[in-house]
Amino acid sequence: MLVELAVKEFLNKVAGSDPVPGGGSIAALNGAIASALAAMVANLTIGKKGYEPHEELMRHISEVALRQKELFVADIDRDSEAYDGVFACFKMPKATDEEKAARSAAIQEATKHAALVPMQVARNAYELMTILMDVARLGNRNAVTDACVAMMSARSAVLGALMNVRINLGSLKDKEFVDRLQREADELERLACAREKELLDEINQELKV
Repeated sequence: MLVELAVKEFLNKVAGSDPVPGGGSIAALNGAIASALAAMVANLTIGKKGYEPHEELMRHISEVALRQKELFVADIDRDSEAYDGVFACFKMPKATDEEKAARSAAIQEATKHAALVPMQVARNAYELMTILMDVARLGNRNAVTDACVAMMSARSAVLGALMNVRINLGSLKDKEFVDRLQREADELERLACAREKELLDEINQELKV
């Protein structure tokens, strides 16, 4: 499993000549990093003087962020497995009309799955961005830049995952499926970019000297 590799081993594998792990797995990794940072800032707020009114919220955020981290970690491998699934279908026999039809149908189904995996990553990463607004605004001020890095990582997770959704949609024949995911992808991208900008503008203003 990719997630069992040491950081250096994982990066060396990414840098290699194999197509996986690729951008989809890295998008999920960005989501995991964002979740871990969200939990860190929340935990640095819990028990600190002056933050008592937000302690219960920060405990909740820490729990949610840690659950999301595990989902993103699983998605690092799920994305690579989805790609491998599509690639395996292309190796199916195509000597007869029946084999060609079966191969084509299998490719379509595997490609749909390969689009849905990153779409879920994008959805989860955008949900995390909502949590990060509270983390950055109400959490420990000494860790506010960590919350902002988490927000940037979450936005990268959304946009990176959506790129992988779109590249798979391009080879699908199910127009209704394609249109539905394309509309959702466009809206998620718009919302994610707006949310990141809102927070970074706010915190950069706060940090001006």
